[in-house]
Amino acid sequence: MDVNLNAPHSMGTTIIGITYDGGVVLGADSRTSTGMYVANRASDKITQLTDNVYLCRSGSAADSQIVSDYVRYFLDQHTIQLGQPATVKVAANLIRLLSYQNKNMLQTGLIVGGWDKYEGGQIFSIPLGGTILQQPFAIGGSGSSYLYGFFDQAWREGMTRDEAENLVVKAVSLAIARDGASGGVVRTVTINSEGVARKYYPGDILPLWHEEIEATGSLLDLL
Repeated sequence: MDVNLNAPHSMGTTIIGITYDGGVVLGADSRTSTGMYVANRASDKITQLTDNVYLCRSGSAADSQIVSDYVRYFLDQHTIQLGQPATVKVAANLIRLLSYQNKNMLQTGLIVGGWDKYEGGQIFSIPLGGTILQQPFAIGGSGSSYLYGFFDQAWREGMTRDEAENLVVKAVSLAIARDGASGGVVRTVTINSEGVARKYYPGDILPLWHEEIEATGSLLDLL
């Protein structure tokens, strides 16, 4: 098989951000691909921007990393000048500005999630091209195409923290089962008024779906 090891690193990816009653939950898989080759099976696609704002990255790994580095620097300066933490909306608009001004060069879709004392938990989606959408939930990456109908049915307002975290883990595991570019472990970040909590779910404890489950009662068993 011809494997191009010099291909750009792509995060393939399933990224998710949802709001719940009191905060937000961000989730992502961990597979980074180079063409058909898995370059990193346990990458961390949820990047801290400030104490209260995190970023889910998809698309080109290099592009999403440089955007997050620039925005983290600008937000640090903003926090020092303001004397208080930056709001989620300010962080999202900075990313939107960078993405839009460089839309012909960047190949990255991003989800910003965080909590601030003014508007509570918020999710902003910044897809390719640099537009910005505030949404109750956002999904991105190659695995997202398998999840739109699922989220229309499963997401609801007023979920508890546990319900939101369980939904994110279930959704990412569904995408991993269907999308060849998503895989590895599931990481979540929960942000609310109490702070930030990171969780890690290894692949061997994720639920299995359809073809992943061993067949029973098939004709092959009789043979």
